[in-house]
Amino acid sequence: MSSALLEAPASPAAPFRAEAPAPAASTARLANPGPLGLAAFALTTFVLSMFNSGLISNAALSAVVLPLALFYGGLAQFVAGLFEFRRGNTFATTAFISYGAFWMSFAGYVKFVVPGLPAADAHLATGLYLIAWFVFTLYMTVAAMKLDMAHKVVFVTLSLTFLFLALGDLAESTALAHTGGFLGLICAAAAWYTSFGVLTNETWGRKVVPLG
Repeated sequence: MSSALLEAPASPAAPFRAEAPAPAASTARLANPGPLGLAAFALTTFVLSMFNSGLISNAALSAVVLPLALFYGGLAQFVAGLFEFRRGNTFATTAFISYGAFWMSFAGYVKFVVPGLPAADAHLATGLYLIAWFVFTLYMTVAAMKLDMAHKVVFVTLSLTFLFLALGDLAESTALAHTGGFLGLICAAAAWYTSFGVLTNETWGRKVVPLG
């Protein structure tokens, strides 16, 4: 066989040689999922805290919390965490996926576990559940000290919310539980404000809402 057949032809057929295409430069810009995650957390926390604080005392109305916990506080926040992972944001990934899972587990716990427990056991189980989330939130708060003031307020108030709600269940104290509920309302307001600030500043392309 002639070696000439093994050489690339210097002809118009040359462009048809099998070569690996040069990688195309990526021009896609990922959206910031932070405002979504914060808004999902804030809204669900607000609604639950209205009951925890005692501002709404009709227990039958608390059923509104479970769909929010599953689909907005849970699923939407979990998805936001996955997109933060894609953006390489370790803190936001850990926060959004964890608190998204918290809301989904909370809905399952309230719906399927609590009804089968005696009242005293339910208080103890819920207290332990909340103490565990307090521990997680506490070290997330330490990490959040690197962030702006708005995020610091969210995590400090969330730590206190979990702590007082846990103590309220463990001690079966309505006063402590109501305190946790009011702290939850403050946390929800801070998370809404942070979501609003990040969303507005990115949309306007400049600093409109101060985040500290």
